[in-house]
Amino acid sequence: MELEQCINFILTKAQLSVHHLFKAELLPLGVTPGQYGVLKCLWDENGQTVKQIAERLYLDSSTVTGILDRMENRGMIEKKSDPKDRRALQVLLTKKGRDLEGPVTQAIINANQKAVREMDKNQSEALKQLLLRLNIGN
Repeated sequence: MELEQCINFILTKAQLSVHHLFKAELLPLGVTPGQYGVLKCLWDENGQTVKQIAERLYLDSSTVTGILDRMENRGMIEKKSDPKDRRALQVLLTKKGRDLEGPVTQAIINANQKAVREMDKNQSEALKQLLLRLNIGN
C-alpha cells in the first residue's frame, strides 16, 4: 500500500492541518487548542476533576496536568482539593477563564468553518459522521 493511501497517514496529515488552523485562530487570544479543550469542559461544567477532564479529552492525566499548570500560571483556572475526595483536584475557572468563553468560542467557530471551507454543508456533515464511526469502541 502506498503511504499516501494509508488511512493513518491521511488522518494524521488532515489532523495536523486542522490543528494549525485552530492554533492560528486561538493565538491572538493566548489560548492553545489543548487549553481550549480544558476550557470547554469547564464552561460546560465548572469544578471537574483532573480525571474527568482527561477522560473527556481522551488524554492522560499527566498530559492534562501539564496543560492545567500552564493555564493556572496564566490565571485562567485555579486548582483546589475536591471536597468530595481530598486526594483529587477540582479545577475551577477564574474570571479570566470565564471571560474567554465568548471570544474563544467564536475563534473555534471560525476555525471549524475554515477547516471545511472547500466542502458544502452535506459534505461537512458526512465527514463528521464518518469520523465519528471510526471512533466506535474507543
